[in-house]
Amino acid sequence: MNYKRINDSINPLDKEIMQKASEKWDNIAKPVGSLGELEKMLIKISGMQNQIVPDLSNRCVVVSCSDNGITRQGVAMTPSEVSALMTDYISQYKSSVGAMAKTNNCDVFTYDCGLFRHIVSPDIFDCHIASGTNDMTLGPAMTRDQAEKMIQNGIDLIGDLKEEEYDIVATGEMGIGNTSTSSAVASVLLGLDVEQTTGRGVGLSDEGYQNKINAIKKAIMINAPDPADPIDVLSKVGGYDIAHMVGLYLGGAIHQMPVIIDGVISAVSALLAYRLCPKAVYYMLPSHLSPEPSCGLALREMGLRPVIDAGMRLGEGTGAVCLLPLLDTSLAVYKNTITYKDLGF
Repeated sequence: MNYKRINDSINPLDKEIMQKASEKWDNIAKPVGSLGELEKMLIKISGMQNQIVPDLSNRCVVVSCSDNGITRQGVAMTPSEVSALMTDYISQYKSSVGAMAKTNNCDVFTYDCGLFRHIVSPDIFDCHIASGTNDMTLGPAMTRDQAEKMIQNGIDLIGDLKEEEYDIVATGEMGIGNTSTSSAVASVLLGLDVEQTTGRGVGLSDEGYQNKINAIKKAIMINAPDPADPIDVLSKVGGYDIAHMVGLYLGGAIHQMPVIIDGVISAVSALLAYRLCPKAVYYMLPSHLSPEPSCGLALREMGLRPVIDAGMRLGEGTGAVCLLPLLDTSLAVYKNTITYKDLGF
């Protein structure tokens, strides 16, 4: 895949539209800039959609689900079987993200990108590429071709969603062990020690946390991923869920679709997309700051500022979906509030 060509083809945000949107905000009868990052985010979306008043009516969350071979090293407290079980519940709107999505008029699309137990269900979209990644402490997690195939799946999906007239897409994931893969990717891309990029995931003990760090260090040492080659990093120490989300961010940029970043796994996927195609960041929207250290590190590297800091670490796209009501209420102010002109100024 020619990522330079993709990057060159990405349209910049419409600065004229953004200027007009900014002027409209400044004319609303309230202190200028008083909705802070939410104003900036809606102005950015105006530039993405090439319209002064953004349209967020049709929205969905894409949940990329896969398993990770590194779980065989005991890096997670939760057994890998939970990935497939939760994927099934997510597809039926019975998980946390389903409840949140219903409340926010948001469709949920669930994708099996590489679960250990392949699920055949009318509610789950099949882009199953393998039954989990390989144990990256023993060798590469996947082949380069597998990584690029999954990225292409994500790109194509955004194209399909654009044709179905969705206005905005939230990202999410499900896969036991993926805080280990995302920490490994972040460590290599950012040139930081594993200890700086790795959190405890779901409540690891001190002993479990040290085991996780040792496993990630071993994976990086054995595979020697090249930080200057994002696909090499992804294929050697990443996951299929991460690869799929990389494609979602690239697809968003290609098709001028706003794509919301969720937590740490989503943020690291966004960082990979950014390293492949720097212009892709134009179409990314940060949602929340996960306590996992790689989340903030990845967002800062891309110059993105999350608007929610609530200590959330659930996954599934829950943080990304939480951004939607904030955008909705801000858009209501933007569209319906009296202006200084109405007040006679």
